[in-house]
Amino acid sequence: MNEEFLGKLVHTLGRDIVITDPADIEPWLTDWRGVYKGSAQAVVRPTTTQQVSDCLRLCNEYRTPVVPRGGNTGLCGGATPDAAAGNVVISLDRMNRIRALDTVANTLVADAGAILGNLRRAAQEAGRLLPLSLAAEDSSQIGGNIATNAGGVNVVRYGMARELVLGIEVVLPNGDIFNGLQTLRKDNTGYDLKQLFIGSEGTLGVITGVALKLLPLNPVRTVVLAAVDSPRQSLELFRLVYGTCGSRLQAFEYFTDACLDLVLTQVDGMHQPFADRHAGYVLIEVADTANEAAFQALVEDVIGQALESGLCQDAVVSASLSQLNELWRLREEISEAQRADGPHLKHDISLPIERIPEFMVTAEERLRTVTPDCRLFVFGHFGDGNLHYNVSRPSGAAKGWAKEWETRVAEAVFDEVMRYGGSISAEHGIGQLKRHAFHHHKDPMQLRLMLQIKQIFDPNSIMNPGKLL
Repeated sequence: MNEEFLGKLVHTLGRDIVITDPADIEPWLTDWRGVYKGSAQAVVRPTTTQQVSDCLRLCNEYRTPVVPRGGNTGLCGGATPDAAAGNVVISLDRMNRIRALDTVANTLVADAGAILGNLRRAAQEAGRLLPLSLAAEDSSQIGGNIATNAGGVNVVRYGMARELVLGIEVVLPNGDIFNGLQTLRKDNTGYDLKQLFIGSEGTLGVITGVALKLLPLNPVRTVVLAAVDSPRQSLELFRLVYGTCGSRLQAFEYFTDACLDLVLTQVDGMHQPFADRHAGYVLIEVADTANEAAFQALVEDVIGQALESGLCQDAVVSASLSQLNELWRLREEISEAQRADGPHLKHDISLPIERIPEFMVTAEERLRTVTPDCRLFVFGHFGDGNLHYNVSRPSGAAKGWAKEWETRVAEAVFDEVMRYGGSISAEHGIGQLKRHAFHHHKDPMQLRLMLQIKQIFDPNSIMNPGKLL
């Protein structure tokens, strides 16, 4: 701890902004899964971009490491400080204003600490849609979503968070403010610098504001839950639904029967969706502004084709909003069910969509040679090639199994992912969890360029140490 630095920090920002009492700092040192815990000499909770600037300028002067923190919903320890006692955690939770919402330009400008769910509701109240949607949207902050290039359930239609960003405001490590909050749809004047900060995981600066695209509301929504006998069948079903519904296809989610069983076991009030159990399930959401009767006829026609063609064994179509939400819960409660079950080794991977069925066969075969009795829980955003390939301890094994087997299991999964031309992180980021694997699997030239960019923006290496790079 540097008492001189800490004194200047408190003097510059005020005691209402800077937390220094160890007991008050404690809640800010652990990730939400309880996997990572670090240290810090202070937590800074600014209310303005200028206060973030003042903080970073001082930290840079004293070479003090800075850890930006959003809603603490990440799964890779990217917002958790390391063990260094001198860390300063910057939380944007007090910077949560909506700065502007324009239904002509269809844009929303907000502070980085604004809760994603609140922004989605504000857009909806204005008759517009902010399509970024995550299971943790009522606690995740938009700055963190952008810093990790979040995905979610609507990527198949709207793309990753990156696709929704028009502009960005960032405080650089030296305290300079990069004011790129333009809401222009077209700007062809050189390098698109905002893209460097999207997905940078707080290693280049602190995002303090974002300008986002809004889209039309799709008031007519239907969810279909289809039972399938294999990932290959899911792929053929995806081909049919996408070809028939086109851009109306908003989500195409897949989960195995093991995932369903876990939800039914661990989550109260859940019910088996079909009389019989099946190898897997596909949750499809389609949405439009169209006439509801015509839209419903389209959905029923495509599901009828799927059943007649043997592309699914059974299907249920939501008949009400409450039923739609209940079907979604079967998918969305998987993570909480896993949490209740105990430690899981989580692998957020992406693959060429057409190779997912083959990968699921060979990856399991490879894993069984490493740990024959492990339990697999595979689910994810099948329509955009993103699988959450999660591995848990054998039945009856101690909860410490995950820690003991983490490295060997990850090596097996990631090696197989790379063999298929995939990525070891689809939407969760690198953080602390995947840093070694990232350096091992990433193309050396790409790594070298990233390090050079990091050196330009953060020559003193104060930003989010131990993460990503």
